[in-house]
Amino acid sequence: MSTNRLSITLALILTVCASAQVMAQAQTEIVPDVVYGHKDGLAMTFDVIKPKANANGAAVIFMVSGGWVSNYNPPQQTATRFKDLLDKGFTLIAVRHGGSPKYLIPEIVSDVRRAVRFIRYNAKQWGVDPNRLGVFGGSAGGHLALVLGTASDNGDPNAKEDFMKESDRVASVVAYFPPVDLRPLARGLNPQRTGGTLDRFPALNFEKEKAPDYSPIVHVSPDDPPTLLIHGDKDNLVPVNNSKVIHEAFQKNNVKTQLIIIEGAEHGFRGEDAKRAGAAMASWFEQTLLKGDLKAKQ
Repeated sequence: MSTNRLSITLALILTVCASAQVMAQAQTEIVPDVVYGHKDGLAMTFDVIKPKANANGAAVIFMVSGGWVSNYNPPQQTATRFKDLLDKGFTLIAVRHGGSPKYLIPEIVSDVRRAVRFIRYNAKQWGVDPNRLGVFGGSAGGHLALVLGTASDNGDPNAKEDFMKESDRVASVVAYFPPVDLRPLARGLNPQRTGGTLDRFPALNFEKEKAPDYSPIVHVSPDDPPTLLIHGDKDNLVPVNNSKVIHEAFQKNNVKTQLIIIEGAEHGFRGEDAKRAGAAMASWFEQTLLKGDLKAKQ
């Protein structure tokens, strides 16, 4: 391809992307950078993205997390990426947490729990039913979504902040290619570098004895919310068996669940695989958040 043709192609791609973002912004009401807490003097934030038409009163919380790192993207890009959910009337809330390497799994889980409590406490100001909260994410984000689904609590009645007295329960979960058992992955506080895959994920450098607390497979119980798992069978980073074993655990506990295995898909979905997964997620949230009831974990 000549330099001129390449330049024209890139220009067209950028124009299409920009047009999509402008359209998404015109169709949504965006409340950016809502502060749900502070760490080390810095704000922890999420974006609320609400469809201007046909809002259905339910919200889905996106765990912005890859490798337990929470990167910032403008909310207009997030709206474009998850247009299927917005078109079906869901309010989308993109939660960012304190990321590794500075923060480890226990602190990261604490952040997302805090975010859900804050969202529940303030839900009505965004036109959202606090009992119609779903959560989703991929990889590390899928792990965090499953932690919220399987190991929630009622909040601390003695908390100084009123919203921390709220439950961090969710009514539905969707997890793409999630790690479900951190017991073999936790590396201790001062691990030696081995040159292996786990060196890439410093969030796992926490006390091994705490690993069961953050392993969703350990906490599956009959009162867990409906959970959809989507995984590629060629995933070499988080093997598909992760989704298979927790799917089986949900079935044994009579939890509403579904496992979709995408043939030939690796870690991270692209193209038609991404479209298929996105459509399945939107359908799942329609089934479970618009018709189902929040399950109370005791």
